[in-house]
Amino acid sequence: MDHKIYEMTYEGIRKLEDELDRRKGEGRNEIADRIKQALSFGDISENSEYDDAKTAQAENEARISEIEGILKHAKVIDDEDISVQKVTIGAMVKIREESSGEEAEYMLVSAKEEDIFSNKISSDSPVGAAIIGKKKGQVVEVHAPSGTIKYKVIKIARPERGE
Repeated sequence: MDHKIYEMTYEGIRKLEDELDRRKGEGRNEIADRIKQALSFGDISENSEYDDAKTAQAENEARISEIEGILKHAKVIDDEDISVQKVTIGAMVKIREESSGEEAEYMLVSAKEEDIFSNKISSDSPVGAAIIGKKKGQVVEVHAPSGTIKYKVIKIARPERGE
């Protein structure tokens, strides 16, 4: 059976491992305490606290399984694997919108690491999919609901460690 390989940065893997540890440890303990407290109220047939705790338990266990599956099939992107000649996952990329001249810098990551608030865009996103494999100076077109937007790749670099 083929499994999807998740190309991820060291930082992304470390974050997932930390989340897994939290969910298996304190997350499970907190939910167990909530269930115990809800059971102390007696009849569980109309006990919303019990239902909420059991739902939280199911969600926590599902996320644990998901993280374990991702980590089992994760491939770490080494710094040497990050090209500065063309855009690859793990690269820092500066792009400029051609019409406005507005520039933005992003780290291109897998969908499992995407965090737009940390300027990490997925290689599956419209912009990420358009720039992956492109070289400095190339212009790409991104089709958005508001129309086509052209971006020029200005800079490609390896991320600085210690971020």
